[in-house]
Amino acid sequence: MTLKSLLATESTRLAEFPVARDSIFMAHAGVCILPRRVAQAMEDYLEMCCLSHQESGEVWRTLNETRIVAAKLIGAKASEISLLGPTSLGLSLVANGLPWEAGDEIVCYHDDYPANVYPWMDLQRRGVVLKFVQTAAPGAVTLEAMERALTPKTKMVALASCHFLTGYRIDVDAIGKMLRARGIWFCLDAIQTIGAFDTRVDYVDFLSADAHKWMLGPMAAGIFYVREELQEMLRPSLLGAWNVKSPNFIAQSEIEFERDGRRYEPGVLNAVGIIGMKAGLEMLLELGIENISAQLLTLKAHLVPKLEALGFTILPPSGGAAASSITTATRHGGVPLDQVFEYLAKNHVVVSLRHNRAGRAHLRFSPHFYNTKMEIDRVADLISRAG
Repeated sequence: MTLKSLLATESTRLAEFPVARDSIFMAHAGVCILPRRVAQAMEDYLEMCCLSHQESGEVWRTLNETRIVAAKLIGAKASEISLLGPTSLGLSLVANGLPWEAGDEIVCYHDDYPANVYPWMDLQRRGVVLKFVQTAAPGAVTLEAMERALTPKTKMVALASCHFLTGYRIDVDAIGKMLRARGIWFCLDAIQTIGAFDTRVDYVDFLSADAHKWMLGPMAAGIFYVREELQEMLRPSLLGAWNVKSPNFIAQSEIEFERDGRRYEPGVLNAVGIIGMKAGLEMLLELGIENISAQLLTLKAHLVPKLEALGFTILPPSGGAAASSITTATRHGGVPLDQVFEYLAKNHVVVSLRHNRAGRAHLRFSPHFYNTKMEIDRVADLISRAG
């Protein structure tokens, strides 16, 4: 199946995404809906569990294949992939597992999603110094802004690949290349771009992303990446019988970790979630990330002027190289946005209601590749009727 054929044939689109039969779902930056093939993969596994062992040899083969698929998607090695979610778990493993010294500095963005702020903030109790990058516009973490934030004591930079409110996509490669040249670790919360835009780890040291947004997978299944050269340095902070070598399930006299990505998986894996995630990742690779990205930007270009015509102000970027599928809008006057949000929900339209630090309400639209311009037109019409 190609993206073009999926969009050209409505029966195919509805078969792959049953939600579109009765609803317009544009909240993938929150918690996505599941494609039929993802739900089916999970159902098949659960049915098998009624008849066979939950961790049969076939299940283990599927789990290991998931590492390969995930690695292909981000340009990593399968041995660098751990099958862990949610995103905050991977970020916390980085925060708690590195050999910090008092006075080390971490640079992050205070208005990132809290999961990518609190793990670094907590390190202050160990003497780590937290610095916040200053941006010219909300979420606009540029290469120049990052360079201004660095000092000789900067040990790591922790950023999101895309801001959850504004939809600003950072230049991961440019920032990562600059940090690598300076010997500074780069940790990436990539949940808002993997599955939507090409997100590679050529210059990334650590990455975490759950599947429940653009990867079109279930909650609490995700990928955690640690660059091969840093796996001995990043000590696992969660220990169990699966990531510490325990032959015949007998505790040994010394702790010796398993090799590769398994060293960060302390116990049984979320098999049903991972199997669902694998189906979603395979769908993304089948359609092509470059095709998905193009479709997302096409939808954004159609949505932005519709909202502006209704009196909305779009949080930048509304276009250009930093734009994503996330389009967040607010307005002065008129019907309060929480009422517009509720009106859309009553009419089977799912978007997100979000607030900035000042408490101002915004409507966040985050369509995925299967959404259509006709659906956007319908949403705009409903907003006009809501006032």
